[in-house]
Amino acid sequence: MFVEKIPGDYENGDVNKNLDDDGRVKRTGTWVTASAHIITAVIGSGVLSLAWAVAQLGWVGGPAALVVFSFITYFTSTLLADAYRAPDPVNGQRNYTYMDAVRAYLGGRKVQLCGLAQYMNLTGITIGYTITSSISMVAVKRSNCFHKHGHHAKCETSNYPFMVIFGCIQIVLSQIPNFAKLSWLSIIASVMSFAYSFIGLGLSIAKVAGGEEDVRTTLTGVVVGVDVSGSEKVWRTLQAIGDIAFAYSFSNVLIEIQDTIKWSPVVPENKSMKRATAIGVSTTTIFYVLCGLVGYAAFGNDAPGNFLTGFGFYEPFWLIDFANICIAIHLLGAYQVFAQPLFGFVEGWCSRRWPGNRFITSEQAVRVPFYGVYYINLFRLVWRTTYVIVTALVATLFPFFNNFLGLIGAGSFWPLVVYFPIEIHIAQTKMAKYSFKWMWLKILTWACLIVSLIAAAASIQGLIQSLQAYKPFQLQD
Repeated sequence: MFVEKIPGDYENGDVNKNLDDDGRVKRTGTWVTASAHIITAVIGSGVLSLAWAVAQLGWVGGPAALVVFSFITYFTSTLLADAYRAPDPVNGQRNYTYMDAVRAYLGGRKVQLCGLAQYMNLTGITIGYTITSSISMVAVKRSNCFHKHGHHAKCETSNYPFMVIFGCIQIVLSQIPNFAKLSWLSIIASVMSFAYSFIGLGLSIAKVAGGEEDVRTTLTGVVVGVDVSGSEKVWRTLQAIGDIAFAYSFSNVLIEIQDTIKWSPVVPENKSMKRATAIGVSTTTIFYVLCGLVGYAAFGNDAPGNFLTGFGFYEPFWLIDFANICIAIHLLGAYQVFAQPLFGFVEGWCSRRWPGNRFITSEQAVRVPFYGVYYINLFRLVWRTTYVIVTALVATLFPFFNNFLGLIGAGSFWPLVVYFPIEIHIAQTKMAKYSFKWMWLKILTWACLIVSLIAAAASIQGLIQSLQAYKPFQLQD
């Protein structure tokens, strides 16, 4: 169920020429496609909210948090890349999922903990992306309304029709059989993420250069007694730290991305993945720092939560429209990057549980115009369609779910990004207990646990406020 079986792969000679060492169809991915997957997963529309996060922390804390968490993510991701094979990172047996890697090196209940954290996080992200895409499309409609009727017009629009449209498109895209077939969509999504990031950055630079407004910025961010109360300053600071920490994470799909990379005796998968990680994280950091700092310079302590959908800018309206369309297209691809591991997990489990059930295991060849032969699996069609419908339904029922997503992020950041990669590395290298390296790795683990806990507290407080202020049929920022 993880690999599409295509008869053409087995023609013209020895079947083994078309198979990898594990008997699956040869992987064709490279560090380039892996980088595209990473950038698609990491650079989300959240890059446009980093100006708000920097505004809470100021010129000192904002850049420091961006750099520190980029380093932590890169470091732990390189450790996890070595866990793709076990027991040897180059010649060992492949681990196809994050759970497989934890099972190979740690075992026990940690496997179930990993699966719970990973798949809850992936489900939450897909629901959140459904909401965020609808917000971007509503912003297009509102932008045109503001341009026509003035910036003080109400221009209220429901998100629900756009959630339905997004869900319908995802039903089609979800029939892409596996991660290996997803490269073209990730590349398109990556281009879109660069497009709207550059637009947001360009508009911020233009605003700074114009110097039309008196923008207040400080070394420590929003000022108590002027911008916020004392308690608001604390909660916002904690939320900003959590937002920046979670903005880099892609560990929940790292092993699945690495499983698409082709093997080479010169450059094994872990080296290719480390190269892709370096490119992905460094590219992300550059964009985050630029958008965060320039955005803060443009808006100061009054930075909106998202300066494209939150209307930090009104003109040129056509450019704002284009940027929001780019966000929606990017999220179409990002949804699949996070959904495919979940699809593969359920389909793999069902095929092992009921190997003789033809509804689950059989594939039918269907000729598609302008595409060729597509192999349809009825279980895949029904299960993935049902999943998309359910996530879209949850999004329509809970349009403030993005606040809850912060809580899910807090719960999964520590185990998936920090704890498991470090514990796997300790087990893999048979590191001596209480050695210098063991000690500082444990300190890093506990420090990140504290970050997760305080971010979770801030997310709960923000969720309570959202529930109290919730108004249906209105754009949720």
